[in-house]
Amino acid sequence: MEIKLTPKTEVDVRISRLQEKLAEQFLDGTIIVLNSDMFYFTGTVQNSFLYVPVSGEPVLMIKKSLNRGRSESPLKNIVSIGSPKEIPTILAAFGYTRFKKIGLELDVLPVNLYLRYQKVFPDATFFDISPTIKEIRAIKSPYEIELLRQSLGVIDKAHLAVPSFLREGMLEIELAALFEAEMRKRGYSGCCKMRAFNQDLFLGNTCSGNSATTPSFFDGPVGGTGVAVTHPHGAGWKKVCRNEVVYIDYTCVVHGYTGDQTRIFCIGELSSQMVKAFEAALFIESEIIKSIKPGTPAEEPYLLALKLAEEMGYKDNFMGYMEDKVKFIGHGIGLELDELPILAKGIKAPIIPGMTFALEPKFVFPEGAIGIENSFVMTEKGPDYLSVTPNVITYLK
Repeated sequence: MEIKLTPKTEVDVRISRLQEKLAEQFLDGTIIVLNSDMFYFTGTVQNSFLYVPVSGEPVLMIKKSLNRGRSESPLKNIVSIGSPKEIPTILAAFGYTRFKKIGLELDVLPVNLYLRYQKVFPDATFFDISPTIKEIRAIKSPYEIELLRQSLGVIDKAHLAVPSFLREGMLEIELAALFEAEMRKRGYSGCCKMRAFNQDLFLGNTCSGNSATTPSFFDGPVGGTGVAVTHPHGAGWKKVCRNEVVYIDYTCVVHGYTGDQTRIFCIGELSSQMVKAFEAALFIESEIIKSIKPGTPAEEPYLLALKLAEEMGYKDNFMGYMEDKVKFIGHGIGLELDELPILAKGIKAPIIPGMTFALEPKFVFPEGAIGIENSFVMTEKGPDYLSVTPNVITYLK
């Protein structure tokens, strides 16, 4: 898969949208440092400081690597910098000297760096620009949606390859490694980013049988033992057995954009309880898809899913087991795994065309976890599948 550079037209539109928001908030400009946001607005991920003024050309100040940044980013003003204390002097050379109200990514910016900015801009008042950036990034362009389709195409190939290497007695971690190799050789960049603090995620989650019931710190319905207490999530040292659920839930990041998908496998046969629960997950997904229209409040899919799950008798099993439940049914996808929209109770913001998200109705029982997860894009007519892998349980003899 060839290296892809972000088109200048994409970056120009993103900068323009941000500047419109800066004007609405009466900010003089904003400083951006988080890698995900940096890539979105510059097309490169270097050790940098990006200044976007309320009007005029942005300035990208790079510590390392200047040469690579210049080769990857379509921005006009790209210069070298050694320390944040140089920012005002550099910006003054481009005619930017008013720094009364400055935006910062306060949801992720370390306090120590924030205190440095206070010294660099002693007369400035700082405002949180993160909600604005999240709102802008939530609406994907056709270019971004195509990259997400590519990522789901890669994960499709990996899921379809599972029967060629899944076997009884293999370790979960061995199965995970083989699955990951299928994606990696097709262009998985090997890094799934999350904005939420301390929500470390590896590439995904492989569990078999009752290991899926092991709870985890991670804000997802299925945990897993992991390979060590330092990384208590996902595939572990359990052996895959016959007649149990093999649960494979993975992200796939291609050209920075994160698809998310879960599929179920079994060597032998599953119990009627598990098959019934899988069918319930498919039913919940289909009912959600039928109910979502442009403008639907983001909490409604979750409330509908919760109602249906309880009516079908899965109150203790839906989206986690007993007290270890999560309180959402889906999440936005893009450069990060936890973008807007968040489909959870209390989120009144509308789901609008251009938003991309994963739906994951799942059930957890003492003997294992089962369910489905697919990625979607909201269109003017309703949700459209980005995932292409068949929504079935794959059985092996």
